[in-house]
Amino acid sequence: MSTVLIIIVVLAVVLIPVVLVGLYAVSQYNKLVKLDQRYQSLYSDIDVQLQRRHDLIPQLVSTAKGALQHEEKIFQALADARNQAEKARKDAKANPGDPEAMQNLAAAEQMLDKQIGGFMIQVEDNPELKANENMLKLQEQLQTTENKVSFARQAYNDGVRAYNTARESFPTVIIANLFDYGEAEYFEVDTAEVREAPEVSFD
Repeated sequence: MSTVLIIIVVLAVVLIPVVLVGLYAVSQYNKLVKLDQRYQSLYSDIDVQLQRRHDLIPQLVSTAKGALQHEEKIFQALADARNQAEKARKDAKANPGDPEAMQNLAAAEQMLDKQIGGFMIQVEDNPELKANENMLKLQEQLQTTENKVSFARQAYNDGVRAYNTARESFPTVIIANLFDYGEAEYFEVDTAEVREAPEVSFD
């Protein structure tokens, strides 16, 4: 066997595994990028619905203010909770999956749910508002939006689960750490009553 042939064989034995490992690493990196982009894209569906929800609240308040003039504390608490939730939404939109941003968003939305519930109790106790066509339409829009938030949250959490599972698997975890792909945070609510869209029916 000639010297040249020996060199070619040695190079092939050394280089082929290196190339194969490199190709595998590239494929795992690309998979991680796709999963990262997917859950962030899914978050945009949540963001759209949360913004819609937050935009409905001033309309609800405006419709109810005439009939509930003595309930200024409820209006203020609802406005404050809405403003906090809107700030948390913007922070989470800037960095979907960031643990602190997602935890703040979940807490803010939970507080907003609580204030909406208190507001709706007052509305349901008011015959004028129960018969108000505009309030009924807004209530229906809010319920529809709540349902869409719930579906979007489930899709986002599924995307985060797929991403986290991939980034924690060996050897992808090495690539994730090399390129600073951290663990993504789920968008979860803590209490059973918040897991369901608030019931605001006037029936």
